[in-house]
Amino acid sequence: MSFQLGSSLLDACVLAVLVKEDTYGYSLTQQVREVMDISESTLYPVLRRLQKKEFLTTYDQPFQGRNRRYYRITASGIERYEELNKEWVEFKHKIDSVLMGGKQSE
Repeated sequence: MSFQLGSSLLDACVLAVLVKEDTYGYSLTQQVREVMDISESTLYPVLRRLQKKEFLTTYDQPFQGRNRRYYRITASGIERYEELNKEWVEFKHKIDSVLMGGKQSE
């Protein structure tokens, strides 16, 4: 079964990975892929949008003779992640309640 995933949920997943550590695009894609079906071609516009909103910054580091672009979450990105996480918990609780026949999830 597939559910439509909105941009807010995708943003939350990207920011959640970056809260833990800086990472480069391919690694970030692989980590997000663990929870949702996403391609690199989908992820890079999300990264650019989050960077434009100043939730992320980038820096390059040499790796095997090439530069690898790393993404780092900013203070405003952490705030946005916390907002999205709170919204997710509330949304999940409501969905769980409906799916469980009106029972409150624990």
